[in-house]
Amino acid sequence: MASQGSEGLEEQLEEPEDTLRVSPAEEMPVEGPPALEEPEQEPLLLPWDRFSSWLHCICVVGFDLELGQAVEVIYPHHSRLTEKEKTSICYLSFPDSNSDLVCCFGLYLERIFELHDISLTVYACVCVSLLQSLVLISKLPYVTFFHSLLKLIAPEYFEKQEPFLEAACNDIDRWPTPCPGKILTLPIMGVVMKLRIPTCYDKPGTYQLVQSSDSLVSIVLPTVHEVDLFRCFHPVFFHIQMLWELVLLSEALVVMAPSPAESSDTVLALVSCISPLRYCSDFRPYFTIHDSEFKEYTTRTQAPPSVILGVTNPFFAKTLQHWPHIIRIGDMKQAGEMAKQMKVKKLKNLKTLDSKPGVYTAYKPFLNKDEDIIKQLQKGVQQKRPSAAQNAILRRYFLELTQSFIIPLERYVASLMPLQKSISPWKSPPQLRPFNQEEFMKTLEKAGPQLTSRLKGDWIGLYRQFLRSPNFDGWFRNRRKEMMQKLEALHLEALCEEDLQLRIQKHTEVETVDLVLKLKEKLTQAEKDQLPVKPGTLPKLQAHIESIILTLPEDLQGILHKPDCA
Repeated sequence: MASQGSEGLEEQLEEPEDTLRVSPAEEMPVEGPPALEEPEQEPLLLPWDRFSSWLHCICVVGFDLELGQAVEVIYPHHSRLTEKEKTSICYLSFPDSNSDLVCCFGLYLERIFELHDISLTVYACVCVSLLQSLVLISKLPYVTFFHSLLKLIAPEYFEKQEPFLEAACNDIDRWPTPCPGKILTLPIMGVVMKLRIPTCYDKPGTYQLVQSSDSLVSIVLPTVHEVDLFRCFHPVFFHIQMLWELVLLSEALVVMAPSPAESSDTVLALVSCISPLRYCSDFRPYFTIHDSEFKEYTTRTQAPPSVILGVTNPFFAKTLQHWPHIIRIGDMKQAGEMAKQMKVKKLKNLKTLDSKPGVYTAYKPFLNKDEDIIKQLQKGVQQKRPSAAQNAILRRYFLELTQSFIIPLERYVASLMPLQKSISPWKSPPQLRPFNQEEFMKTLEKAGPQLTSRLKGDWIGLYRQFLRSPNFDGWFRNRRKEMMQKLEALHLEALCEEDLQLRIQKHTEVETVDLVLKLKEKLTQAEKDQLPVKPGTLPKLQAHIESIILTLPEDLQGILHKPDCA
């Protein structure tokens, strides 16, 4: 290797070589549900740190016949909500229902973290009883778990009020943090819940939590985030393949349901039907006329945005009639009966109150209808197959369909990586080749979804439409970030294998200091980005830095050992 100055670390390759082609050392996993990164060791935790890892806060919303809704209690008391956020919570936590219910709605919260200029969509689960609502607010999408938690604590809260809520929050603050892949036992007010935190490598519908033989465990949750797909889609299950296409393409969708619980469950089912691909557009499990985006979503002066809305107010049947795709569902309690609505309905037939359950759209699916899955589910209904079994069949169908679609994209994107041998420790990492749509389309002839799916149809047209969608944009941004981090990691590993002591013998003192500063900067960035380096790489780089510093005069050693010198 020719000798170069340390400034080579900042050198950019003029352009990537056309011959650079590699597959990564290991196949990148298809994107899964959001999951937290597992830390190497849990840091010292302060009061309410454990609580904050599960929930942002718990709110109590009261209803006064004269004054209307108001947030009465926020716990822990130091939790912050803006007036706009409180107003949204008030309206969304009192749906049009005169019975107790548990449902989920999406919410934009500002200033949850130290970054004060961001807004974050979070999940809120609410339990309503008479003139009070108990609301759990969290950044975690574990809606099934939070529903179970609410059903445990809400009835006792409505009876015992704030002292009970304080005690429950103190229990939550003693829970272990939710680390991916961990099986946790969570005590809450005399009841013990057992669950497993999902990872991004889990396949949808595969439950790795067995029934507990521990007599102390009261409740075992097989999943914390998945809803019952068959129960949600039963009213429209003749159209499940078309619904999969609409969600995949980030089409504007409205779910009109008889209750907030059925609205929120159906929206969550739609979002999860393309799993392990992440849905990257906005979705509102329960949307009301009081929402801040109401005017934007109901205007007819522009096309509806890429969002899935769940609504219950009959008023929306008129104000959202211009939306291209509307799903109307009936009462899910009748899921044991055979669904009769087989034809897709025209949007002009959607009336305010008397419309029947069904899918109202002019959309023409790209793929031919899969009659086998319909027959399989119909047979299950006739034979009274357990709902859990029907759900497993439907989830596996969606999983295989999504994987058949995404594998050709994964294969092509992997080919955009340069060869590992092209990585030089003294040059910046080589660049990824750009995604070329036509080049990708040519690969489908021999390595397309036909290798893993029996479905026929216009796959090419479906891919072209997908490449213009927010779901592709979000997927590719994530893949590109992962591959760039992989290249940075390989570059760092190559640098650690160099004999730096031998190299600095040819450097001036100024060049050596410059090298140290750049190595420290790379080390700091690697730790910040959590680069996927081999075990021991970062300590080895730190040792290299220390050994180089020791070759310099004492005054420079003192300066370079300061934490902020990088």
